[in-house]
Amino acid sequence: MSTRTLCPLLGSFVVACLVSAAPAAAEAPRPVRMGSGAMTFDTVPGWGLGEDGKSVLGSTHGGVAVGKDGTVWTSSSLGIFGFSPDGTVTRRFLGDAWSNIHDLKIYPEGDREFLWGARNVAGEGIKVDPTTGEVVLRLGIPEGSGLDKWAPTAITVGPDGVIFLADGYASNRIFKFDRTGKYLAHFGVAGNGMKEFNTCHGMTLDTRYDPPRLLVCDRNHQPKGRLVHYDLDGNFIEEVVTGLGMPTSAIVQGDHVSVPDLHGRLVILDKSNTIMAVLGHNPDAEARANFNVPQEQWREGIFSGTHGSAWDAEGNLYVQDWNVSGRIMKLVRVK
Repeated sequence: MSTRTLCPLLGSFVVACLVSAAPAAAEAPRPVRMGSGAMTFDTVPGWGLGEDGKSVLGSTHGGVAVGKDGTVWTSSSLGIFGFSPDGTVTRRFLGDAWSNIHDLKIYPEGDREFLWGARNVAGEGIKVDPTTGEVVLRLGIPEGSGLDKWAPTAITVGPDGVIFLADGYASNRIFKFDRTGKYLAHFGVAGNGMKEFNTCHGMTLDTRYDPPRLLVCDRNHQPKGRLVHYDLDGNFIEEVVTGLGMPTSAIVQGDHVSVPDLHGRLVILDKSNTIMAVLGHNPDAEARANFNVPQEQWREGIFSGTHGSAWDAEGNLYVQDWNVSGRIMKLVRVK
């Protein structure tokens, strides 16, 4: 459609000009501030999207990890992606060998770092060289375990190189391996008792304690999801916090723990395990814990199903939603 209007041309001459009546462009999302006190963050609209403004990831049901060089690693249905801090893809390992990593961590080993992944659908834990993408170690069903189903959901490496792999979608046991991948032991049993797991979904090394402990996300424990502590020998220590909805993962930096909750929010705990901030809470019950929220329905500063997170050296957070279009967000810490 077009309209005719008068416009100035060559000083005092006026002629009729034909102009197109185009619809107004959609306003670009603005940063949203969230949190409180020391845990206040601003979102970075469009972080990690391609030049066309679309997600590059494919569906996301995975984790996030930040390397010493600042590379932000995340996993998706397609594989592993490495982003620069400004959201540009710098590395990617695509294909069956790296696809559908449910939990992603990065740990130093000497003067190098390695990515570690728990692949629930493929039924294995893997160790990946991030410089080449080579899978240098695979952890399958331990011989003699008696298991015929194996769906690992979380992986953690202890200070002595011992590997912990949580079989959260199958046996609800946590398996322990030495640094070479030799099976050592397992612990845990399915149920809703104090020392039982109902989906040991996420797990990290809790370095706020000496000696460090395993911090486990018992996602579906009834009546509400919780976090629990175990020592590195597999002994139950304590229930850390309850009433979290569906905690999917946890990651520690200093005295603080970031805990994504599938119910569309991320909570941050302090050293006393008190909730000190809630980020991105989704008030829409239909949109939270909902995988099928397409990119055109994303809302800046509102999460739909937080699944993984990671801190960088400056205390910024990178958060991944469980999402059909593939969503990862950067939250910049307000100093």
